[in-house]
Amino acid sequence: MQATGDGAAVVRLSGDWSLRAGIPSMDTVAGRIDSGSLRRVTFDTSLLGHWDSSLLLFLDHLETACRKGGAQLDRAGLPDGVRRLAALAEAVPERAGARGTRIRTPILVRIGNTALGLYAGNREMLDFVGQVTVALGRWITGRARYRRSDLLLFIQQAGVDALPIVTLISFLVGLILAFVGAIQLRQFGASIYVADMVGIGMVREMGAMMTGIVMAGRTGAAYAAQLGSMKVNQEIDSLSTMGISPMEFLVLPRMLALTAMMPLLCLYSDFIGILGGATVGIGMLHLSPTTYIIHTEWAVTLKALFGGLFKATVYGALVALAGCLRGMQSGNSSSAVGDATTAAVVTSIVAIISACGIFAVMFYVLGL
Repeated sequence: MQATGDGAAVVRLSGDWSLRAGIPSMDTVAGRIDSGSLRRVTFDTSLLGHWDSSLLLFLDHLETACRKGGAQLDRAGLPDGVRRLAALAEAVPERAGARGTRIRTPILVRIGNTALGLYAGNREMLDFVGQVTVALGRWITGRARYRRSDLLLFIQQAGVDALPIVTLISFLVGLILAFVGAIQLRQFGASIYVADMVGIGMVREMGAMMTGIVMAGRTGAAYAAQLGSMKVNQEIDSLSTMGISPMEFLVLPRMLALTAMMPLLCLYSDFIGILGGATVGIGMLHLSPTTYIIHTEWAVTLKALFGGLFKATVYGALVALAGCLRGMQSGNSSSAVGDATTAAVVTSIVAIISACGIFAVMFYVLGL
């Protein structure tokens, strides 16, 4: 900035102006304007290179300082493009309060809003569970309205179509359990008990839990995406208009299919997991297949087997419930469908882990 006398000054703009480089400080210019020594500000842009909106922001700050200090800003020396953009910005008056400071919400208000949100969410979830219970009651009495072909399709999707991913995950889980156990048990000469550890671990906990988590990411997310897309396309509203309950027509077949298929998938997962453990026991620990099978039979009891199948049934109901709930809660946009899908997976996994902890305590108290 260079003073030219009679209360005027020239601001020389040179080089390239870019938002990445930041906006130069205008403390010197603002100080001169605030002191009242300047009455007119002009520009020299003979050395100005490439520029972007950073130059416009600088000019806006400078014009604001001139307005407060009573100085006149002369834009004649600016490039034509800058003058046109500045005129275009001034064509629409600025909305009152557009530059207002952000009001910080008090912490008690935020706590209250969070509590009210949790209350509303829990109430909506309980209402959904109640409607599903009514739909199940109508299904038991043979009055539910849904297509049997849809139920068969969902059974195939939640059953046969899920076998490849369940096979992979279960085999790897059994392999990892056996490998970790083999490293520790080998130190005590008790490698044979790898069969017991893998059998009990897969049948009691890991088979049901890992199958539930896999189905949460695969089938539960699919349910949320399907129902969310139907809500965006107003198909759910159309069913209600025709007098058909969406709970019976859309939610009920999905819940029945996944709840029925989960015990079978869990039983299959137990077998594949034990097979993965046998791969380590026979291949790494050099145990005979007969010895491994006999120890597995001794360790795995019918009580543990049926307990795992019961857990799998509950996990399947939780995954189906979470997926359908988030799908029915979806907003009316494509991004809302994605958010509902993510929420369905998170809700399902949290529900499965919470139920697993509750079952662990309950089975311990009951001596199972």
